Amino acid sequence: MNKNRTLKINDFEILTFSLNSEDYISLTDMARYKNAETTGLVISHWLSTRYTVEFIGLWEKMNNLAFNVTEFSNIKNESGSNGFVLSAKQWIEKTSAIGIISKPGRYGGGTFAHKDIAFEFGSWISPEFKYFLIREFQRLKEDENNRLKLEWNLQRTLAKVNYHIHTEAIKENLIPSELTKQQINFVYANEADLLNVALFGITAIEWRHKNPDKEGNIRDYANIEQLVVLSNLESINAVLIRQELPQSVRLVQLNKIAVTQMTSLAGDKQLKKLKE
Repeated sequence: MNKNRTLKINDFEILTFSLNSEDYISLTDMARYKNAETTGLVISHWLSTRYTVEFIGLWEKMNNLAFNVTEFSNIKNESGSNGFVLSAKQWIEKTSAIGIISKPGRYGGGTFAHKDIAFEFGSWISPEFKYFLIREFQRLKEDENNRLKLEWNLQRTLAKVNYHIHTEAIKENLIPSELTKQQINFVYANEADLLNVALFGITAIEWRHKNPDKEGNIRDYANIEQLVVLSNLESINAVLIRQELPQSVRLVQLNKIAVTQMTSLAGDKQLKKLKE
């Protein structure tokens, strides 16, 4: 889920964001559904119940290697007693929790929880609220997955078009007449390896020898930045071939372009969104 996406339940907007590929939902925004004036107290009342302490403690044990189990035991023993109050800040500071976090800032700040914990908070608010929260969250994820599939298919289509341009340039400029089919295939493979070396620094055969247990080929394991650059290199190599530049010269130029483009794409915000 992309950073700062919004769930909409009735007239309430609930902020979400992604951290290390995990989705977090604003407890502060959810608490406004129950009491818009005292969101901090709403969260604190929920945290102070013994069931909540046991649940979030279990979540941390399963997901957080740095979780302070000793402090958790102390909190658990006190929970449910008269006068026991637990705030999100106390929970985080005492136990080194990661399932509940605090984000600073007037806009987009507040108390957030991992979706597993946030759904439990939704149950505490009301069964109806939890139902619509989960439905809206699932809808948002489905919309995002559909968008990612569309963009991925577009990229794959572009790669196929550039591949055709690349092979046509090879056919028209590098393959003499009267070659056998095997010889022609060698020329195509040789040019494909030119791009492999320019981008990955290794030929297809070298990759296969280093990865005997993997299926497919080196390009099947490329990340999205590499696929974008590979698509560009195919178009550029087609131009260089038509300029009748020798392969050694083209390799140097293509490698420089690959390095430049990969460096540029490493900080591209749109590609980062696709990977989140």
